[in-house]
Amino acid sequence: MAEKVAVLGAGSWGTTVASLLAAKVPTLLWARQVEVADDISSGLGNKRYLPGFDLDPGLIATADLSEAVADSDLVLVAVPTQGFRTVIESVSNVVGPGVPVVSLTKGFEKGSKLRMTEVVQSVIPEQPVGILTGPNLAKEILEGRSSVTVVAANDLGVTEVLQELLSSERFRVYTNRDLVGCEVGGAMKNVIALAAGMTEGLEVGDNARAALITRGLSEMTRLGEALGGQARTFAGLTGLGDVLVTCMSPQSRNRWVGEQIGRGRIPAEVLDSMDQVAEGVPAAGVICEIAERESVEVPIAEGVRAVVDQGRSPVEVWTDLMARRSGPEITKK
Repeated sequence: MAEKVAVLGAGSWGTTVASLLAAKVPTLLWARQVEVADDISSGLGNKRYLPGFDLDPGLIATADLSEAVADSDLVLVAVPTQGFRTVIESVSNVVGPGVPVVSLTKGFEKGSKLRMTEVVQSVIPEQPVGILTGPNLAKEILEGRSSVTVVAANDLGVTEVLQELLSSERFRVYTNRDLVGCEVGGAMKNVIALAAGMTEGLEVGDNARAALITRGLSEMTRLGEALGGQARTFAGLTGLGDVLVTCMSPQSRNRWVGEQIGRGRIPAEVLDSMDQVAEGVPAAGVICEIAERESVEVPIAEGVRAVVDQGRSPVEVWTDLMARRSGPEITKK
């Protein structure tokens, strides 16, 4: 059992996980902003990202990254993809030998096209790595509503420790040995949610949105298998489960961004209005590059990239998707 846990990143999800952990083990949360760290440590909660929500009274925060990690025997990282490597590099000399590093971030790194656990391994090769993922809306969990999550790692002991630390009457924790599949699902569901939001903004109807989500799941499965994931993973919590909640919930940032774009707002304008990251936006282009490398068709991801990176209108992209040649629904690849 862990004796001290560090959570790096005090956004809504990092703060939520840190609060859950603090109920069972001493937990130190790293916040980039000093005022956020001070508020949390003073018992005022995370007023910037989770206003009005109470956190575990034992949770302590710091703005000192090295202090957060020092002497920790478990490190969880909840920073956006674009800053993930920088944070890992900053703590690479502080993380103890053999201390597991678990990603709470869903996405791929631009340029390298690496999953987050691969980023960790590229910087600190000898550390056990894992991911916490699934259909998890932070605010519902802090409200005490029932939820489930999945822990996957390259070391079975890591999954068992996190399962013990996070499990409660209202938060059920499953384990999964398919680290690749769980990470790919977590990254791709954000892109599918952007597309689903666009269908909402375009008002094409519930039938169309259901079809979009289902075909998006097919894209996720094809690419995930090509990268070494297991097909059944994508029918589970880290695939279908996460897709459903991210595509349908009003709390989903990616769905909201897609809806705003579908209603005619400029993508850059929508993103500039947010104080947190919609990871599907940077992920769309990376996923298309990976799919091209693996010779996998991902027309929905390509459509999202065309809108957010290339300036095409959602109406044009939707028209193109509907004009694609029909074929068998189920194929071997």
